[in-house]
Amino acid sequence: MDQTILKSLLDAMPLPALLIARNRRISSSNNRALELIGHEMSGRHFTTALRQPAILEAIESCFSDGGQKKARYLSTEGAQDTVYVVYCRNVDIGAEDGVLVSFEDITHLEQADQIRRDFVANVSHELRTPLTSILGFIETLAGPASDDAKVTARFLNIMHKETRRMERLVNDLLSLGRVEAQERVRPNDVVDIEKCVELALSTLDTLIEDGQINVIREFTGNAMQVLGDEDQLQQVFINLVENAVKYGGKRRKIYISVAPLNYEPVLAGSAICISVRDEGPGIEQVHIPRLTERFYRVDTHRSREMGGTGLGLAIAKHVLNRHRGVLQIESAVGKGSEFRVKLPVGKMNGK
Repeated sequence: MDQTILKSLLDAMPLPALLIARNRRISSSNNRALELIGHEMSGRHFTTALRQPAILEAIESCFSDGGQKKARYLSTEGAQDTVYVVYCRNVDIGAEDGVLVSFEDITHLEQADQIRRDFVANVSHELRTPLTSILGFIETLAGPASDDAKVTARFLNIMHKETRRMERLVNDLLSLGRVEAQERVRPNDVVDIEKCVELALSTLDTLIEDGQINVIREFTGNAMQVLGDEDQLQQVFINLVENAVKYGGKRRKIYISVAPLNYEPVLAGSAICISVRDEGPGIEQVHIPRLTERFYRVDTHRSREMGGTGLGLAIAKHVLNRHRGVLQIESAVGKGSEFRVKLPVGKMNGK
């Protein structure tokens, strides 16, 4: 077959592909393969271009006994490792016959699988700790401390706290699952943002009073509305205010503001900005990009002591994704933290 026609056929393929002739030399390749493996492959022995043993073995096997073989190919593009599944198959195109090799990028599948494994491992770890504690207390109460009223009362109190912690974890996992399932469905109810923030604050009245927190409201008093899911947005504000109360420190101030933005570059339009700022110890810059990851904690021990599950900001991120909004975090050690939610203001569909 004419090399120009063969090259056109390979270029029409959506995957990187090359043809290895019977003399074991690369007879043609498409542009995607050139970008992946390197230029000037034509005429080279395939072992000099494809150096990974698994691929070399698959190609030789095709030459030997025919059929279709598969192998994995690992590539590094900058700091990103890329994984391909390589398909090798005997072809006969007129005068051109040999092995057609194509590369399918499965990096996203590998990453999703790793995320799933990490998620299962994290959940198992988070549940194992309180379960181990409760089991130990039960064994002690059933044995040596069975007649000790003080020890029994103390252990029951700890068991109650650990059980509540597991309950919060399960509830957050269920919330996260629901939010992820709805992430691509745009909400269409009209939500009054200032009212939604006030409802979140009223839910946390007891926590705020116990921490002797002075909440400074900076509201406009005007009706500012967005299209959204009120329950989910309220959960976002509860999570942010609860974090500010817990980690900002007792007898401190929390500043909560709601303000319109005529134009927000990130959202390419008008928006409403809800800010929650505390006077706490602040967060080192290295942690900020990872705060919305599941189970990521700046201080693991302190977070668990305060009843945190490590899922609050992950839930907030997914809720805001559904609302086409963004979460911006600013913090410096010794200067407190500010979490800003920005929601787009769209048409209210006549409501």
